Amino acid sequence: MKNKFLKSLVASFAMTVSGIVNAGIIVLDFEGVGDNASVNDFYNGGTDSLGNSGIDYGVEFSSNSLGLIDSDAGGNGNFANEPSESTVLFFTNGSAIMNYLSGFDTGFSFFYSSAFDATINIYDDLNATGNLLGQLTLTANSSDNNCTGDPNGTYCNWTNIGMSFSGLAKSVDFGGTVNRVAYDNITFGSSEAQLESTPVPEPSTLAVFTLGLMGLASRKFKKQA
Repeated sequence: MKNKFLKSLVASFAMTVSGIVNAGIIVLDFEGVGDNASVNDFYNGGTDSLGNSGIDYGVEFSSNSLGLIDSDAGGNGNFANEPSESTVLFFTNGSAIMNYLSGFDTGFSFFYSSAFDATINIYDDLNATGNLLGQLTLTANSSDNNCTGDPNGTYCNWTNIGMSFSGLAKSVDFGGTVNRVAYDNITFGSSEAQLESTPVPEPSTLAVFTLGLMGLASRKFKKQA
């Protein structure tokens, strides 16, 4: 009876932990990517085209993905009031695909600034293949009018946009936005863009917690015996 209870407890906890891990929110703010550098594998255990590296989230970008730094911070970016620090994402001509190798679920979102309407597509396989899980339509939102705060930059208005979807997404096609849209705080796991990632418990912490639960359960059975 005791062994059955402990096994049930561990199994239930494992399911809870799995839910916690899957519920983690990952945010790409592009800080640390070089000005006019291709993002490439900056978030995939590698580097951007200038040799800078970030956190390895298993996210890779096509070579026409550029990091742009606000001109007020010493870069060449023609934007202002960006949601986080000074760096944003921009795609030039060609294929504009982001792959998330392990996949993500629940939702996808970001901030954007654009002088044109555009669309992006979310797929359940790599390289914009497989089933279409969702589509986001972006409407023009930016001009050099009504800019406040940050002193310089035509792209100064930012919209928080996102969507929920069913299934496991593995790639996003930004092809309908090349040379049109600036992005910041790309967020996986939420239909509303966030300013920072939500930490998930470390495996070692979870293991200690599991052993603690088992110990409590064991002592409870000893007292009842």
